[in-house]
Amino acid sequence: MTVTEAAGERLIRIGEVARGAGVSVRAVRYYEQQGLLVAERSPSGQRLYRQDAVSLVRFFQQMFAAGLTSRRITQLLPCWDSGHTDAGQRTMLHAERDRIQDKIADLQAALDRLDEVIAITDTHP
Repeated sequence: MTVTEAAGERLIRIGEVARGAGVSVRAVRYYEQQGLLVAERSPSGQRLYRQDAVSLVRFFQQMFAAGLTSRRITQLLPCWDSGHTDAGQRTMLHAERDRIQDKIADLQAALDRLDEVIAITDTHP
């Protein structure tokens, strides 16, 4: 792993972030373009990220998979960074949680129906 020291903090290259998070380098660049990640630049122009970029990218992946937009994830980041929220942020967080819970219920219903079809087909040659 190539690691660069800058201001006492270990910074890692874009490829290391991508590998650590299990995404493509292109995805990491996209997150940066969306304002979700901030990169520093080495003297030669290489993107360098803080060590926590890997866990952030994993978080982004989870939130995208749950149906959140880049804009919504950007609104969540202050909550992630500080651990504190205001009333509006808490309302948004609870609304997203409720939406995801509804999505889980819909997926569970679809899974149950699929299991019914599998059970029916398993009884027939």
